[in-house]
Amino acid sequence: MLIHPWDAARSTAEWQRWLAAHDFGQLAVNGLPGEPPFVQPTHFAYDPSAGGEFGEAVAHLARPNPLWPALDADPHVVLSVVDDYAYVPGPWQALPGAPAEHATPTSVYTAVQLRCTAHVVDDPEEKAALLNRQVGHFQPPGLSATVAVGEVPYGRMLAGIRGIRLEVIGVRAKFKYAGHKPDEVQDRIASGLAERGAPGDAAALAGQRRRRQEA
Repeated sequence: MLIHPWDAARSTAEWQRWLAAHDFGQLAVNGLPGEPPFVQPTHFAYDPSAGGEFGEAVAHLARPNPLWPALDADPHVVLSVVDDYAYVPGPWQALPGAPAEHATPTSVYTAVQLRCTAHVVDDPEEKAALLNRQVGHFQPPGLSATVAVGEVPYGRMLAGIRGIRLEVIGVRAKFKYAGHKPDEVQDRIASGLAERGAPGDAAALAGQRRRRQEA
């Protein structure tokens, strides 16, 4: 992923705040020799205080998932999360004094890629603890029973899954919101997103406004 200086995260706290509100991504696992990578959509729970410098994410997948042999062979993976995106028509990007029809269209978005070392969790007690971390993140309080080995309702299901602890060892974060463009252009993009109101436009506009306010 190309990251220009004006699109880069300004701090670790910036991408961690964004990731705290985005907990669905794609886990990319290197394929076995001669095979393409596996890309697995998955919910995950990220904890910046767990693990090492960059925190840890946890997830789980069904035992029959075909990616396990590849993950066992190579635990180096990438968890990719992209959101708050929108298409920007060329005229919105026209520089002052330039013909609007000559301007180049683009996309705006946020992308965070976590480079991780994956640790497969098969011990029943450890899987139960991992699932409780996920349940605690996603479920409203009081709406789910605790996961415990040998106990209803989830204990008997533990054998059907494998847990994954994703130890984050590197991060690439990009906030692409035309931050290098003149104010006139950024204002035009903001107005266009607000007026169009297509799916995703409000989130993209919020991302652009936040970046400008914090610049």
